[in-house]
Amino acid sequence: MEFTKPTIEYAQLWPLMLVLGAACVGVALEAFLPRGRRLLPQLGLTLGALVAALVGTIVVARGLDPVGGPTSEGGGRGIVGAMGSVAVDGPAVFFWGLILIFAIGGALLFAERRLDGGVSAFAGQAATVPGTEAEKATQDLEHTEIFPLLLFAVGGMMLFPAADDLLTMFVALEVLSLPLYLLCGLARRRRLLSQEAAMKYFLLGAFSSAFFLYGLALIYGYAGSMQLAAIDAAIRNDSDNRALLVIGLGMLCVGLFFKVGAVPFQAWTPDVYQGAPTAVTAFMSAGTKIAAFGAILRLLYVGFGADRWTWQPMLWIVAILSMVVGAVLAIAQTDVKRMLAYSSIAHTGFLLTGVLGAQPFSELAKGQVTSLQAVLFYLTTYGFAMLGAFAIVSLVRDASGESNSIARWAGLGRRSPLVAGAFAFFLLSMAGIPLTAGFVGKWAVFTVAMSAGAWPVVLVAIGSSIVAVFFYVRQIRVMFFVEPAADADIATVTRPSLLTSATIAVGLLGTVVLGIVPGPVLDLAAHAGQFVR
Repeated sequence: MEFTKPTIEYAQLWPLMLVLGAACVGVALEAFLPRGRRLLPQLGLTLGALVAALVGTIVVARGLDPVGGPTSEGGGRGIVGAMGSVAVDGPAVFFWGLILIFAIGGALLFAERRLDGGVSAFAGQAATVPGTEAEKATQDLEHTEIFPLLLFAVGGMMLFPAADDLLTMFVALEVLSLPLYLLCGLARRRRLLSQEAAMKYFLLGAFSSAFFLYGLALIYGYAGSMQLAAIDAAIRNDSDNRALLVIGLGMLCVGLFFKVGAVPFQAWTPDVYQGAPTAVTAFMSAGTKIAAFGAILRLLYVGFGADRWTWQPMLWIVAILSMVVGAVLAIAQTDVKRMLAYSSIAHTGFLLTGVLGAQPFSELAKGQVTSLQAVLFYLTTYGFAMLGAFAIVSLVRDASGESNSIARWAGLGRRSPLVAGAFAFFLLSMAGIPLTAGFVGKWAVFTVAMSAGAWPVVLVAIGSSIVAVFFYVRQIRVMFFVEPAADADIATVTRPSLLTSATIAVGLLGTVVLGIVPGPVLDLAAHAGQFVR
């Protein structure tokens, strides 16, 4: 038996390796630096690695070579490296760029200290039992482990949409998930709620991993390989054991649906959003969804694109349920974070509507927006709005800390018009109001779904958007047009440091620019091309 030396394309994979390497260095810093001297080195290492990886991603994107012809369904730019396990192509580096941008914002929110009186929003020692003397004795400790955990999660998120075989995709799923389970349980305040969120997120992740791994085994039994290109070839050759294909594909999709919070797999998603530290919720709501949808797109378009008539009906049902359930249940919420969580579930349905627009590349009219292009743009607009909105939620406080009750936001527009105005603009973008980024994003995904014949799903999406306008406008009305009761506790805005202010400003700028001038980002998404096969 001849030994084949493994090869790694370092020139294309180094941004991903840099992030994971920096995470390992961060663990070493935790081991060797005194606790009181870890914050600045950890923050500097994290931001430096993320910025360097973002620059490296741009360099890699500019150096990708064309693969396939301009009219080929498999046409694209990039390589399949690491012995066929990782694809570095236009869509992959686009996802990398998005994940890194929002990870930088997340790191800035993690480092915020002014909002809690000079201490972190994260618990000093997560293992202490809430309400005990041990917790009080450690409440002033600095929990800097959050930064290497963030980097490990970002590394997994970068690998997830680039994975070109199912086993690598599973490893990426675990690498991005495990740090997030820990981060969700580290809130300094409301410790029990935070620990409950961590446990529920762990159970959701366990279900996701179990379904995905079982589906992986069935698909391997069907195709004899875990590489997406080999699976596609097996489907095109009409292999036997079609039952293995259908059941395996269904289980893979269920595993990924848990990750994006699609109905009916969303049960504890609002609890996780509510209980996790708000900085973690902000990062997780943007980064996890971008990474998971990148994996869904690559899985369905590259591995199972030839069998789209099998998975498209399933996506119809899941998209419709997600939009309807997310929009309707958001109306009943009295907590801002839970309202945004159900809004996120509805947005999952809108994104799946865009995924439904998949058509063979050769059937697309010249200049027509592709399904991949539409979903990439929607994820960009969604990420800026969610990151900015949750950053603002962390500012609104009362005597007990963050004040997430909608009733306590009454009159906030008079007390802090700039903050309330920015939050209102994020909500209007999520609602899809014209001249906001969300409007262009919804127009793009609805257009590609209509062109693919999924008009019933588009009609439900339009109806759900109209329903969603109600709870978004209700929140704006509470802030600007409702007077708080005379004896009611009201929330005020705590002045943040430059770290949180910069995150909100970038989110607001991205939402405004993408709403007024969406062309450059749409062109960038189009330039990313198709997935490499």
